[in-house]
Amino acid sequence: MGLSAWEVIGVSDTEGEGAEWSFPAEPGAVRSARAAVRRQLHEWDLDALGDLAALLVSELVTNSLRHATGPIGVRLVRPGRLGDVLRVEVSDPLPDPPRERVARAEDESGRGLQLVALSSRRWGTRPGEAGKTVWFELAVPG
Repeated sequence: MGLSAWEVIGVSDTEGEGAEWSFPAEPGAVRSARAAVRRQLHEWDLDALGDLAALLVSELVTNSLRHATGPIGVRLVRPGRLGDVLRVEVSDPLPDPPRERVARAEDESGRGLQLVALSSRRWGTRPGEAGKTVWFELAVPG
């Protein structure tokens, strides 16, 4: 994928080796993003992070599908200059940052950001020129 598509959806450059994809805002994007993340982590010998990273990417891509139209970007930054941390970024063209909320027991949605916050080492959002990026970091097991 070319750099121009990433500039459009607001992923900024991060040091370190990485992999990135762009998915159309269609229901199959969640499954495709999960598979791409698992495949890349396997290639990097980071299978131990595969299930959690795929789950959290699923939550963030699902949020993007609910609220945005246009391409959804997923980027992995391999541990290296970041230390023993995997950074995962999900971008979409909607500028509004996501809001963490407390879901009631009977709610069928609303737990995605809670899951990201509780499962990751750190997480946050940053605006882009045309959209936003939600990112999280996972510690690489030693």
